[in-house]
Amino acid sequence: MLKKLDIYILKKFLGTFIYSVVIISVIIIIFDISEKLESFMKHHAPFKEIVVHYYVNLLPYYVNLFSALFTFISVVFFTSRMAARSEIIAILGCGTSFWRLIYPYMIGALLIATMSLYLNHFLIPNANKTRLRFENTYVNDRSRNQMVNIHKQISPGTNVYMEHFDNFQNIGFRFSIEQIKGQKVVYKLMSETVSYDSAKKCWKAFNYFVRTWDADGNQHLTSGMTKDTVINLSPHDFEERIEDVKAMNYGELNAYIAKKRMEGSNNIAQYEVEKHQRTSFPFATFILTVIGVSLSSRKVRGGTGIHLGVGLMLAFSFILFMQVSTTFATSGGFISPLVSVWIPNIIFGVIAWFMVRWAPK
Repeated sequence: MLKKLDIYILKKFLGTFIYSVVIISVIIIIFDISEKLESFMKHHAPFKEIVVHYYVNLLPYYVNLFSALFTFISVVFFTSRMAARSEIIAILGCGTSFWRLIYPYMIGALLIATMSLYLNHFLIPNANKTRLRFENTYVNDRSRNQMVNIHKQISPGTNVYMEHFDNFQNIGFRFSIEQIKGQKVVYKLMSETVSYDSAKKCWKAFNYFVRTWDADGNQHLTSGMTKDTVINLSPHDFEERIEDVKAMNYGELNAYIAKKRMEGSNNIAQYEVEKHQRTSFPFATFILTVIGVSLSSRKVRGGTGIHLGVGLMLAFSFILFMQVSTTFATSGGFISPLVSVWIPNIIFGVIAWFMVRWAPK
């Protein structure tokens, strides 16, 4: 059962957290409007869509992104004020242990972490679908992008190669597709160019050659000017953006990773980092809460300012360490994505353990 002291701390915790979220949300909207106002006017974005389809779906993303930091700042702010007014000393002087003092903080952290997990896995992916659709319509300009030396496995035993692909015209150059059974190539089509026919949902090959091999190993060669080829490939498969996976729920993201792994994509580590961060990041709320209580519960000269300064340094070092560890997974492949996203939690969890044992002394 929650006691009056627990309710008192919990109200201060959640009240300060909500206040921080509101203030930062207003700042985010102001800066975002100043950055994108020209694009809104250029593409004649309706005011209703700007508010309903964009900002209503943008705010949950940023609130969740900085939720651990908001939690830490909130804990440090109101706990240091309690310490400055000698409330912490009075609470501990009445026989309440430091571990019991942390109890309402953990309840608050549990509520915020649960909200963050729900946002990460369910609400935000659906909100991002609408937000990204709005950005592609009214913010982003379609630019020419030529991918080079593309290798994709579109199904088991079927490989596609293009020397380069122009997404602006949906044209590929030096195209080839081959089918392999066992250890032998049984079919290979090569063409100078291919273009995607959106009406027929197929690729049209120009100046093509087709080689086939029968069971006896005999080769047969045919050629022609044009040939329609139906394969499990579309121009959208050449658009690999990490922003797109943010609009996928857990099941969709797993299926997308499996598909890209079969195709031999180089961005698998980034997608797996995104998947594992959706679970690991909310747990940082507990760690930063414990660190915040341990740091700010002691009355020191300088008061809240000293606590906030040291607290922000620790919080940003945590975020920086998380960015560095994930970079090792996405850039060099030195560690697995799962390990990279949990290493900061483990290391700062150990720091939190020592701080909470040191704080009562």
